[in-house]
Amino acid sequence: MADTQQADAKAERRVTRLARRIDSFSKAHGGAEGQVAHIGERGARIVLVGGDGGWGDLVAPSCEIARKAVEKSGITVHEDFDGEFAAKVTTGPYEWSRMAGIQIGGPSNT
Repeated sequence: MADTQQADAKAERRVTRLARRIDSFSKAHGGAEGQVAHIGERGARIVLVGGDGGWGDLVAPSCEIARKAVEKSGITVHEDFDGEFAAKVTTGPYEWSRMAGIQIGGPSNT
């Protein structure tokens, strides 16, 4: 019983920590929307898109913890990262040079 309580307390701390980071991103970018994606054994990725088009992501140890964190933060959550939601992302020169560097031997990212 004690192990279960410790695991639950640890999971709740992770949820709270992630929710704080989501809130911080949201405040810095004029609001935020997100999407949770399972990434295998690693857990889940929370993709965030700000009201200003800025974006970022967080990794949670499980989909359950990721879902609880976005719920606790109160942001809008999308099922998929496509269409109208994906169109809200603003990319700049860094992202384009990085993509080009990866694809066609463009400038390095170091």
